[in-house]
Amino acid sequence: MKYIDLHCDTILPLIQQGENSSLRENKELALDLIGLKKAEAMAQCFAIWMPVAGDLAGIEVSEELVPTGGNSDIAYIDLASKRLRKEVSENSDLVAWANNGKEIEKNNNNGLISAILTIEDGRAVDGKMENLKYFHDLGVKIIALTWNYENCFGFPNSTDKNIMNKGLKDFGVEAISYMNELGIVVDVSHLSDGGFWDVAKYSKKPFIATHSNCRALAEHPRNLTDDMIKAIGNSGGVVGLNFSPRFLKKDGNHSSIDLMVKHLNHMKNIGGLDILAIGTDFDGTWADIMDIKRAENMQLLFNALEKDGWKYREMEKFGYINALRIFNTN
Repeated sequence: MKYIDLHCDTILPLIQQGENSSLRENKELALDLIGLKKAEAMAQCFAIWMPVAGDLAGIEVSEELVPTGGNSDIAYIDLASKRLRKEVSENSDLVAWANNGKEIEKNNNNGLISAILTIEDGRAVDGKMENLKYFHDLGVKIIALTWNYENCFGFPNSTDKNIMNKGLKDFGVEAISYMNELGIVVDVSHLSDGGFWDVAKYSKKPFIATHSNCRALAEHPRNLTDDMIKAIGNSGGVVGLNFSPRFLKKDGNHSSIDLMVKHLNHMKNIGGLDILAIGTDFDGTWADIMDIKRAENMQLLFNALEKDGWKYREMEKFGYINALRIFNTN
């Protein structure tokens, strides 16, 4: 089964490995190009995650490698973009760049995986519309408005209700309109609940949650309530299933295929079949036990869905048709 993955964090650890490392075959990462080819990946979205200094989520980030704040954020995005483009150029027998749905389909017809550039945390926009235009021209297709900290767009998901209820800032509201105009897809994963509802109110195009699950099944502020799932569906957007155990089960340490199937069935029941997509969070999530440790194991999920009674067309929509629609409408 072909599939499109809306979110991985592979670029940063690849950069940390140094210039001599390669994305072609790299067993230290959760995905590489050979593995994506074996897995029948149609497209892989590569997120430029905006790190902070110190040890975060198991990743050592030094100030020398990734300075933070202001123009240095843009410099890092330039660095990450160039590294991904270098990998695409050096492995043109496996992968090609894509900026829209037509290019994804063309690459697929030519037997190539599509590489798509995204940003996780819009802090580098720094309250300037010209930065949004710069990222668009750089090839960025999706921007997650926030990560875990307040920025120019608004506020993050939080266990603090006062923060969680805060909406978008004035710039955030204006930026949504400009992102719609540019064709940059708005990603609400990591956003506060108040910010989510502002996006639902102001976005004129489908918006998405690249890597989020169901709050009804795993009570975590990063997950979506049933009303949020419906709102994304009503916008024509999608929700990418996140493989992180914390978002599959409260206090979980097992990234379980069985739990993934439960979340997908819940999303399907609440938001309809057209909302389903994949957002693995590969190289951005870890677990004591991972049923799908690497990209080449992805077909295990489709096997489980077939065993659960899913029809082939349903799996196609979940795998790639719904995500492809997003790239065709933005």
